[in-house]
Amino acid sequence: MESTPQKLELITKYFDDFTPTQLEQFRLLEELYKDWNAKINVVSRKDIDSIYLHHVLHSLSIAAIADFSKGMNIIDIGCGGGFPGVPLAIFFPDVQFYLVDSIAKKLKVVDAVCESAGIKNITTKHTRAEDITNRKFDFAVSRAVAPLKELLKWSMPLIKKSTAPITDGGLRNGLICLKGGDLNQEIFESGARPKMMPIFKIFPESYFEEKYIIHVAK
Repeated sequence: MESTPQKLELITKYFDDFTPTQLEQFRLLEELYKDWNAKINVVSRKDIDSIYLHHVLHSLSIAAIADFSKGMNIIDIGCGGGFPGVPLAIFFPDVQFYLVDSIAKKLKVVDAVCESAGIKNITTKHTRAEDITNRKFDFAVSRAVAPLKELLKWSMPLIKKSTAPITDGGLRNGLICLKGGDLNQEIFESGARPKMMPIFKIFPESYFEEKYIIHVAK
């Protein structure tokens, strides 16, 4: 089995400007999730030994295409055990992340991981996105939670209106979600015309074949 430093090299292979604090936070994720996953199952058993590839790097594909600016507010809809929100919060320490899920025990894991790893820019809320009425965000992110049609119904009322790109990557604010497989029917049913980016072109690892980043502007 690979050692933790070698696994962490999956991250530093593609990103090279982390502070020592960020590197330590990424390093801690494996042991923290393994410990908590034994108590509350938030990562599938077959994935836990590949957490850096299947979860952390997958989450950071969003960081490769969207350079969130200092002071932005991002909501992670249906965050589960904290992906993509936790890796993104480490990557963007000056951005505020609001992680919501309808299952409280999953948020317990997120809160514990954040406390142990010293991640200060995450707030969690036990709620459904469609029940949030008093907050607005620059972007919504999500991973494998629901069909695009549903994600758009939940996220768009929560996103601030913008007419110009507001990230250094040139993306207008909106929904950014991670999905896999043949998405033609799902996209058709959503009625949206999203920007679709193959993750394999960003991270040429075989795991990311047929996995995509979907961006729908507000």
